[in-house]
Amino acid sequence: MTTPTVAILDYGSGNLRSAERALLRAGAAVEVTSDRATCVAANGLVVPGVGAFASCMDGIVAVGGDRAIARRVRDAAPILGICVGAQVLFESGREHGQTTPGLGVFEGVVERLRADRVPHMGWNTVAAPTDLTLFDGVDPDARFYFVHSYAATGPVPGATVATCDHGGRFIAAINRGAVSATQFHPEKSADAGAAVLRNWVRSLR
Repeated sequence: MTTPTVAILDYGSGNLRSAERALLRAGAAVEVTSDRATCVAANGLVVPGVGAFASCMDGIVAVGGDRAIARRVRDAAPILGICVGAQVLFESGREHGQTTPGLGVFEGVVERLRADRVPHMGWNTVAAPTDLTLFDGVDPDARFYFVHSYAATGPVPGATVATCDHGGRFIAAINRGAVSATQFHPEKSADAGAAVLRNWVRSLR
């Protein structure tokens, strides 16, 4: 059986090596790269992200990642966004009074969490519907690692969504067609996160 190839988009966001190691353990052949052709050609593309929405968008555009992502969306080629890499897949992000256009793969706006304690940092449960295959075999009581102050809340037309509660429900994971995303960090979420990554990698075969 052929090992699926995964490109991790390197646009200067940091936190790449932990994602690389986790995806290798999940059974993928992984390349961290800013090369657009490689990102288009891989079986799967991972869009990571830490920090501010606007700076992540600047970095993605600077390396042509927006064009690679748009091409994969047109071709129905699998994409996985993680944390701010998930947020930038939405239409826009609002931070510090500024609205920044996103990639527009999903409808919706990323906004500050309405919670007494922000950032939302640490372990929390996720309510996932049974048809969200990222969570196949994952214990419903499993906890995932979050570190963020912003999130999308939906609804997102035609998408399957898992939610988390921190001062209100927000989108913890989403899938529509070939595009999936998690607000939590699966590469930092122990066995539950490893299972999510394995499920995604298996879908690439």
